[in-house]
Amino acid sequence: MLYSLFISLQELYSPFNVFRYITFRTALAAITALLITFIVGPWIIGRLRRLSLTQYVRDDGPKSHLCKSGTPTMGGVLIILSVMSSVLLWGDLSNKYVLIMILAIIGYGLIGLTDDYLKTVRRNSRGLRGWYKFGAQIVLALLIGLLFYHDPNDLYIAKLSIPFFKKWLIDLGWFYIPFSILVIVGASNAVNLTDGIDGLAIGLVGIACLANGALVYISGNAVFARYLNVLHLPGTGELTVFCGAMFGAALGFLWYNSYPAEVFMGDVGSLGLGGALGTLAVITKQEIILAVVGGIFVIETFSVIIQVGVFKLTGKRVFKMAPIHHHFEVKGWPEPKVIVRFWIVGIILALLSLTSLKVR
Repeated sequence: MLYSLFISLQELYSPFNVFRYITFRTALAAITALLITFIVGPWIIGRLRRLSLTQYVRDDGPKSHLCKSGTPTMGGVLIILSVMSSVLLWGDLSNKYVLIMILAIIGYGLIGLTDDYLKTVRRNSRGLRGWYKFGAQIVLALLIGLLFYHDPNDLYIAKLSIPFFKKWLIDLGWFYIPFSILVIVGASNAVNLTDGIDGLAIGLVGIACLANGALVYISGNAVFARYLNVLHLPGTGELTVFCGAMFGAALGFLWYNSYPAEVFMGDVGSLGLGGALGTLAVITKQEIILAVVGGIFVIETFSVIIQVGVFKLTGKRVFKMAPIHHHFEVKGWPEPKVIVRFWIVGIILALLSLTSLKVR
């Protein structure tokens, strides 16, 4: 909204010309989301507590987590509110990719919100039934995939970009749609599985937003894309503003979610942010890079798959507890140590993903 207003004034007042620059608006988006989180956060946390929308801690998890029962949850509402407010202020709402990202973060956030509400109201409930929850995620991802697949202006429609190689593209054809569903739904659930200890998931999301923001900006800029030999995707550069908003909101929420957490993001936050990251990867043809940037999310997901699969086949457990962050907790690592070490690995993986810009 402010972007459109200031752009319309640039011919009258030349200083408003600065709002044409994506980098400037990205910085504003990050700062705005951060400030909104700081200002509104205490009120939302207090409101969640008064409404008794608090975390139910299952007794089959780490025993050290039992003391967290009663902590307000559904704090992801604060994250999505901050992101959306910032994007509406500084983003170009005429950009179709921005609108699709809004659909993704709100859509997956609503699925998570429904799940959280059922858990907090019924207490012992496991929330939304698995197939309903998973089915809703697939339907939304299918809608997003179809929006891309039928875009006649996309020069690289149905193409899979292979990182570390110069414009090595694989044409997936119609398989592009189920592949995009796999990426989006997988990313959404991966963040959800990682959100098991204070600040872990939101810290990793912030790291991923920084790395993805750099990648998105370069692919959306014709000069940089040509120089670095990466795909130039016209219009996608505007998503850098969205990444900035997500980073600011993540940083602000971490203030309240860091150990010991005052609030948990809940499924509304983890599914919403994961769905947004997955959608961003599909838009920018960075699906494989997403698995590198979000390597911890991938490891967390596979630790659950391996644990369940091996146990069903042999009756034995590979890890002391899954997801894998609980394995290290049970081994005796203090929760803050697990969090910081996983962040360090996340930063290393993010840096590795950025090397794909030069190593080709």
